[in-house]
Amino acid sequence: MVGIGYTMMTEQAGPRQLVADVVRAEEVGFDFSVASDHYFPWLDEQGHASYVWSVLGAAAQATERIPLMTYVTCPTVRYHPAVVAQKAATVQLLSEGRFRLGLGSGENLNEHVVGGGWPPADVRQEMLDEAVGIIRALFGGGYVNHRGRHFQVESARLWDLPEQAPPIGIAVSGEQSCRLAGEHADLVIAVEPDRSLLDAFDRHGGAGKPRVGQLPVCYDPDREAAVTRAHEQFRWFGGGWKVNSELPGPASFAAASRFVTPQDVASAMPCGDDAAEFVDAVRAYAEAGFTEVALIQVGGASQQPFLDWAGKELLPALRAL
Repeated sequence: MVGIGYTMMTEQAGPRQLVADVVRAEEVGFDFSVASDHYFPWLDEQGHASYVWSVLGAAAQATERIPLMTYVTCPTVRYHPAVVAQKAATVQLLSEGRFRLGLGSGENLNEHVVGGGWPPADVRQEMLDEAVGIIRALFGGGYVNHRGRHFQVESARLWDLPEQAPPIGIAVSGEQSCRLAGEHADLVIAVEPDRSLLDAFDRHGGAGKPRVGQLPVCYDPDREAAVTRAHEQFRWFGGGWKVNSELPGPASFAAASRFVTPQDVASAMPCGDDAAEFVDAVRAYAEAGFTEVALIQVGGASQQPFLDWAGKELLPALRAL
């Protein structure tokens, strides 16, 4: 059976609502949750970008069962990997072992804010590889010193370590990232039901490890309203990772998606309240080999109605997968 997750999308809701929503997601029966780590929203219409690590700490205290996960954190530019290790260890302690650390090579959208420039993709992968090694070393306990190509670590140690280190997931979009994930990750992360990514992950050592996908959806009893909202807030999504990782701000995403129509968005994600359409979209991930799929309900104000509907109709329908 495919695990069904709920996404705390920090770009479309404030921190208090994010916590309230994940509490409700736990109540209605979602299997796990993930949270985005953004400094900017993708589009101005989304309107939010709170500090996810504070949200995760609050969510860890407000919930009892539901696993938590970053989807994903970039441990290379805006954050130093030694600091990411400390954040993750702390959330693992607060959640009593319910946290997984999802990592990725990042987007210019969020990382440009520290003024360090935006490296090319191959350099970003090198940085992520080195960062994962530092995080693993700190999770292992004791003092860590590191003199690397991209990072320096001077006598760092995590003084509050959980008994079990957070499992590390790595987001993939091509052969290079699949190799990195297969060699170094406990699970793989992707945002499209592309079987070739999972096959590459397996070739590099990922066979048998969990694989987590993510799917945007837009529930609304009024399908036209759902399509309108999905287009307003999520029309950027179809640009593809090679484009989305490079654009520097919401204005760039608005310009890049100016010719995307509501019909284009509606054809790319389930919209409305037909549970069968949502199930078909998840089935594509299941058939590609994903073991877990996190749903993103588009629209901050629509979360609680979506969660109520999911508990009554969608999750029971998805259990058949």
